[in-house]
Amino acid sequence: MGALQEFTKGIWRENPVFKLVLGMCPVLAVTTSGINGLGMGLASTFVLLGSNMVISLLRKLIPKKVRIPAFIVVIASFVTIVDLVMDGFFHDLHKSLGLFIPLIVVNCIILGRAEAFASRHPLRLAILDGLGMGFGFTLALVVLGVTREFLGAGTVFEQNVLGEGYTPFLLMILPPGAFLALGIYLGLLNKLEMWLAARSGRAPRLAQLADCRTCALCHIEPPEQPVD
Repeated sequence: MGALQEFTKGIWRENPVFKLVLGMCPVLAVTTSGINGLGMGLASTFVLLGSNMVISLLRKLIPKKVRIPAFIVVIASFVTIVDLVMDGFFHDLHKSLGLFIPLIVVNCIILGRAEAFASRHPLRLAILDGLGMGFGFTLALVVLGVTREFLGAGTVFEQNVLGEGYTPFLLMILPPGAFLALGIYLGLLNKLEMWLAARSGRAPRLAQLADCRTCALCHIEPPEQPVD
């Protein structure tokens, strides 16, 4: 797979939210506004990129038996940096996101990329993978956040765009609205994927079921030797 494909796969073909259906806890909880979605997405991207880089550099030094604890230590270190920086410079956003910043440590997207990709590929590819997956995750959060904020409050990034006469659809900024918005987007994107697949004569790559047994990360057979 070329460099461009490594970067773009996280945006569409293997989008963490709309294709792999991973990281649903922050996706459903923090997307009440575009600002929250963007903040969580950028924070997760920083952690994903940083952990991918470190794990790729140390992949030949970390013993196989302790790789998961080692990965978690690396990820937790970058999460601590993000948490302190956001609290110091973006306090309102940090307060809004709350516990979901520390919970990036257990985000299955980040640990999954560390195990399935960064620990088996050189630095250049690990950087592209982290950037692509992070950008795809951020894009999904922003799209969901803007949609829910637009319908639920009549604003976009806290700017009123529908005027004072708009009656907010409050359901969209409540928990049920997150499931509703995500379900609609998954359905629309699956329909688009089926149409594109039919035109190109290939099998469609539809969103996975929200079930650990269908997670693509769990079915990747490790190579006998790490890729140099």
